[in-house]
Amino acid sequence: MTRIKADRNKTIDFPIDEGTEYLKRCIRVNEDVDVAVIQNQIIVGDTFQILSHLPQGFVDLLIVDPPYNLSKNYHGNSFSKKKETEYREYTKAWLELVLPLLKSTASIYVCCDWKSSIVIGEVLREYSCLRNRITWQREKGRGAKENWKNGMEDIWFSTVSEQYTFNVDAVKIRRKVVAPYRENGTPKDWEETEAGKFRNTCPSNFWDDITIPYWSMAENTAHPTQKPEKLMAKLILASSNPGDIILDPFSGAGTTAVTAKKLGRNFVGIELNELYCAWTQKRLEMAEEDKTIQGYRDGVFWERNTSTLQSKSTDI
Repeated sequence: MTRIKADRNKTIDFPIDEGTEYLKRCIRVNEDVDVAVIQNQIIVGDTFQILSHLPQGFVDLLIVDPPYNLSKNYHGNSFSKKKETEYREYTKAWLELVLPLLKSTASIYVCCDWKSSIVIGEVLREYSCLRNRITWQREKGRGAKENWKNGMEDIWFSTVSEQYTFNVDAVKIRRKVVAPYRENGTPKDWEETEAGKFRNTCPSNFWDDITIPYWSMAENTAHPTQKPEKLMAKLILASSNPGDIILDPFSGAGTTAVTAKKLGRNFVGIELNELYCAWTQKRLEMAEEDKTIQGYRDGVFWERNTSTLQSKSTDI
């Protein structure tokens, strides 16, 4: 029996036989290619086979969301949990393939859970200039009877060299001012608006303002581990400039590519699962008309569940 979605349910979850036209927009790479061939494209296939065919030194920003070291089914493509030594070798394998593709000024972000974070952080330190570990709060997650519920994930930040892009002003967070201070009657480091008193603050490496996509959000898909556009927007705005090229070798449902498009960057995504590639193309099509990013407006990131004047969403 076919389930009928509620009118407000915007989740992208069509089957592959309904997404053939979207899949045709993707490309396949079986030989060495130039940047012009792959720029702003989703490549269908195994990233371990494709990366060696891509041109060297073309990537300004690398964002990687590899399979965490958990047994999981991704709509027909399964990943099996490995021994820690095996997962370390798996991480080294994709990293060694992707490093030659990066510019000397490129930045690297790698998503992970707390267990895989231990391995990935150590490997990145061997191959790059490790700079920070971002921890962000997931408000979703299963409870645990014999352990603390895991509500956090990590993102390791590293760079190829000591020269790299970091646009701190582009990723400031707008927070409500609890105790406004005035100097000579003038607000000090905050502004008063019709919506209230706010201050734009520099971001830390702990993010508690991220909303996981859910069924009534246009960005939501049926991908089991989809990352939010707001999360990727922070990485992209901080560590790239308009026109830069962003590579995502485990593209999934295409959040990196879609967010890059919305923010005026170029992208290259690689994904093994054809269904996810079709969903990505649907999202890219939607991004042609709607470039809004939940939680990001007027050049600043807003705290979660903050209501603002003229906002298109009450949950930003």
